[in-house]
Amino acid sequence: MTWDEIAATIESTLLGATTTAADVAALCREAVEAGFFGVCVAPCRVADAVDAVAGTGVRVVSVAGFPLGTQTTRAKVREVAELFERGAHEVDLVLNLGWFLDGRLTPVSKEVREARAAAGSGVLKVIVETGALTPGQAREAAALALGAGADFLKTSTGFGPAGARIPDVRLLRQVAGSRCGVKAAGGIRSYDQVAGLLAAGADRIGTSAAGAIRREALAREPAG
Repeated sequence: MTWDEIAATIESTLLGATTTAADVAALCREAVEAGFFGVCVAPCRVADAVDAVAGTGVRVVSVAGFPLGTQTTRAKVREVAELFERGAHEVDLVLNLGWFLDGRLTPVSKEVREARAAAGSGVLKVIVETGALTPGQAREAAALALGAGADFLKTSTGFGPAGARIPDVRLLRQVAGSRCGVKAAGGIRSYDQVAGLLAAGADRIGTSAAGAIRREALAREPAG
């Protein structure tokens, strides 16, 4: 893949608690300049990001039930709906792992289905948090999310016990097949990581180090 093709898979991410409006504006400027797919920002920064990228083609992504997924179903579904109302193009929803591990699969599936309905024509990704699960559990959780309508399966929040790993991406790709996308996120900080995760089957890359990865990629380009 060329760098331009790789850049078009990247969601440049900024979800820190101390993020300011100026930080979001800088993130958006860089995303436009670099040709990134989009920016992923906290719910309270969606409107800022939408204004900053208006007319550029850069997409705005946000998160719901983040980072633990333990909010009530009503709260999570309302959050999804509000984020799209504020102009987000895509929302990444955290699966309720506690319910899943309890074996409460029907409520978990219902929650994703309701969130999918609230998303309307928008894109809903479901975060499986693969680092907290065994491969068998991750496969089951991913299949459940896919069956409930997820448009993407996502590896991790970046706040869990492990970030994006090649075996996890391969597992999600196996579950997804051609039926939905796969997003790798969490601890992605180098060009080689990005290339490896895309080769393993990821369609999207979520990273808070997008600018540094871009500089690394451009430095590798042959002179002239």
